[in-house]
Amino acid sequence: MSGTTSEIKTYLNFIDGQWIPATSGKTCENRNPADTRDVVGIFQRSGAHEVNRAVEAAHRAFRSWSLTPAPRRAEILLKAASILEQKKEGFARDMTREMGKVLKETRGDTQEAIDCGHFFAGEGRRMYGLTTPSELPNKFAMATRQPLGVVGMICPWNFPMAIPSWKLFPALVAGNTCVIKPAEDTPLSVYNFVSALVEAGVPNGVINIVTGHGGEVGGPLMEHPLVRAISFTGSTDVGRIIGESCARSFKRCSLELGGKNPMIVLDDANLELALDGALWGAFGTAGQRCTATSRIILQKGIYKKFVDELVRRSKLLKLGNGLDEKVDVGPVVSQAQLETVLSYIEVGKKDGARLAAGGHRHEAGDCKHGYFIEPTVFAEVTPKMRIAQEEIFGPVVSCIECASLEDGIAIANDVKYGLSSSLYTKDVNRAFAAIRDLDAGITYINAPTIGAEVHLPFGGVKQTGNGHREGGIGSLDFYTEWKAVYVDYSDHLQRAQIDNRE
Repeated sequence: MSGTTSEIKTYLNFIDGQWIPATSGKTCENRNPADTRDVVGIFQRSGAHEVNRAVEAAHRAFRSWSLTPAPRRAEILLKAASILEQKKEGFARDMTREMGKVLKETRGDTQEAIDCGHFFAGEGRRMYGLTTPSELPNKFAMATRQPLGVVGMICPWNFPMAIPSWKLFPALVAGNTCVIKPAEDTPLSVYNFVSALVEAGVPNGVINIVTGHGGEVGGPLMEHPLVRAISFTGSTDVGRIIGESCARSFKRCSLELGGKNPMIVLDDANLELALDGALWGAFGTAGQRCTATSRIILQKGIYKKFVDELVRRSKLLKLGNGLDEKVDVGPVVSQAQLETVLSYIEVGKKDGARLAAGGHRHEAGDCKHGYFIEPTVFAEVTPKMRIAQEEIFGPVVSCIECASLEDGIAIANDVKYGLSSSLYTKDVNRAFAAIRDLDAGITYINAPTIGAEVHLPFGGVKQTGNGHREGGIGSLDFYTEWKAVYVDYSDHLQRAQIDNRE
């Protein structure tokens, strides 16, 4: 798994239980976004050759793994969750170094993987099908779940252990074998996660890691004829390409894509609670969550008071290296992400929004070596401005005025995405109206738009995805095929759908 280059660890691909370098001999540095002088590790820049080897290994391992009883597969998952728990602090620190978010968040990311393991280990003794009466006498009818085969997984960088756990745990307990491509910016956390599964006893070939750039690894993976399904989390633009490719070969495809998540605050809301939620939802993970609160829709009577206080509190947040327990907000993940976010800030100003707080790169002290952006608040934003319509994926929030709940819901729904949503109110009637009317896969009442739990379905509507869900038992519907089974014990031919009731 490792070697040393001036004491910097080199990580290899994991294929069929072996640690294998890329045949190209090319590698990529993984640097700490809070301090780019810190090289976290060196990873392989792989290509189609490594993908092919990994897929073939997974294909060979599939039959044996799929015939392993599901409760036995689940025992391995449960043991892996225990190993993750034992190594949680070290893995969280590794994640902070490679991704940037603060320790309290990376501990949470690792804990979510642990929780996910516990949940899907339980499914190893359930994974329920169904039985149902037959329309004919002396005939038994049921439906069972069958694994798909080899599943390719393409992961994002913002939750580099939690999201792989959402993919790997349900796929494995269902009997599939997997080839996973970590994000280029955060491969170490996937290595740490898979190392726990390997230590727990996952057989050779069942899980394979291939690192590299998107087109060089992701492209061959999604196009490989032995891959039966692709699970992708990332941008809507890339998701569209993957969906089109999978459609041509009839691969199953799960797309978890972008968001532009609204938080509506009505004039009867607990404003202290809503302000706490706004700060956490907008600036947690430096705004780099698909569920981040990127629009705050405020009823007219509280608009100015809320914005003024949000601005004041945002300026108190401490930026810095997430390994410092006193830091509130870490860096964005890369130079490219820094440039994207700063460009959107310029767009917001040019379109006429008022920059009320932040808006600049933060380079004071040690932050000069990282990709830090001040928590940024735009006021006087109108619903059709680009900063109110397009996903920014950084510490930038837009404040929009609304006249009523109905107006707020109309503004919230008027984007191409539909992942998460939130309403703050003390009126239960208005809360239930919002639950019904918000176009989103997730709705929170009196909480921000972030904070999903592993036993509930996670996903969105419109251009946020293609209808599949991660988390909860709904994810098993993606990783399994339904098989209808009929057992006729009448001892003579019975013809279904033939009228024999005379």
